[in-house]
Amino acid sequence: MAATAINRKGYGQVEPNHLSAQKTGQIYAQLPAMTYNSGATRWDPTAQLEQGQFLKYNYANGRASLDGDGEWMLVYCEEKLYDSRRQMHKDFCLKASDFTDGKIYPRLFKTNIGDIYTTNTFGSLAAGPDATVTSGVSLDVGDVVDVNSSTGFLKKVTAGAGSTVIETATVPAFQVVKVYTMPDSQVGVKLQRVK
Repeated sequence: MAATAINRKGYGQVEPNHLSAQKTGQIYAQLPAMTYNSGATRWDPTAQLEQGQFLKYNYANGRASLDGDGEWMLVYCEEKLYDSRRQMHKDFCLKASDFTDGKIYPRLFKTNIGDIYTTNTFGSLAAGPDATVTSGVSLDVGDVVDVNSSTGFLKKVTAGAGSTVIETATVPAFQVVKVYTMPDSQVGVKLQRVK
């Protein structure tokens, strides 16, 4: 089977098929986020986070961010959509401008080996709910993805010199178990954490 391009219209989506954090309580939501487009000490009012991105729960520095020694955790928040006739999952993301103090407080899920979820969050930030994001990533069953540490988005892993794909992947790593669709029929992949 040929690999399928994982492009999307709108913001990234997550369908939580089996995320153990929902049962174990490994959900963290008390730290404000600093996203990769706001590396300065002040908050960027244009900052946004999409469902399916990853951040580290950097408790030592008092923020959820791309830096620090914490574990990568999945951004998966309750969606706030106010017109079910016109809005879908692709229309939701967290924006600093929507919070009264200008800070995003994301809900982060710890993923454990064996967890399964479906997503289309590859590439980069969407410019809006109707913008097309061409990720440059094509996936097939068996491929492995991990986190791009400079953006928090997922990326495809290729084997390193003398190493297997799994050995090359950083933690957390996920294997594509099914090329699938999101609830709005966009292309997505069902992932299982393997490392």
